[in-house]
Amino acid sequence: MVDSNLVLNGQTFAYTIYAIVIILLMAWFGYKITKTGKTGVLQTRLFTVLVIFLTLLGVSLHIVTNLTIPWVSIDLNRSEITPDRVFNISVADHQFRLPEEKMTAKVGEIVLFDVTSSDLTYGFGVFRKDNTMVCQMQVVPWHRNDLMWKFEKPGIYTIRSTEYSGPKGHQMILKDVLEIKE
Repeated sequence: MVDSNLVLNGQTFAYTIYAIVIILLMAWFGYKITKTGKTGVLQTRLFTVLVIFLTLLGVSLHIVTNLTIPWVSIDLNRSEITPDRVFNISVADHQFRLPEEKMTAKVGEIVLFDVTSSDLTYGFGVFRKDNTMVCQMQVVPWHRNDLMWKFEKPGIYTIRSTEYSGPKGHQMILKDVLEIKE
């Protein structure tokens, strides 16, 4: 599984270049039309080739980056995967209730966070020390809400709500409650 920070940086770079190319094409097209005041200045064949190229490039970017998104393979093969560790977490009255004070797992293990809410819609997110998000899901009351994740790096993680659940929701942070060991 690829680290989500690496995926985000790679996608940001690829899609920024793609957007710049599209903007430059549109600017070039606009310049050609306004320079002469005629619409026939730009050859239709060239413009069509450029649009087809950009379409193929965009679709290719989606296909290539789809395979790098960390959660895709776990979600697609979910019925065939048995988690190594399951953490049953409940949420009510703007508080997470953990199965143990400090949850632990090992690098490479597949962890299932099974989170239930008995009152409101909450968010459940796992965050690194630098406050970047590893993974998250929405927790809908009285429904099954689970998130399967494979941690590739050791570390100590924080859990926090990622969904607005009223004025008390911003306090839903449990620091250093998940440890992934070598």
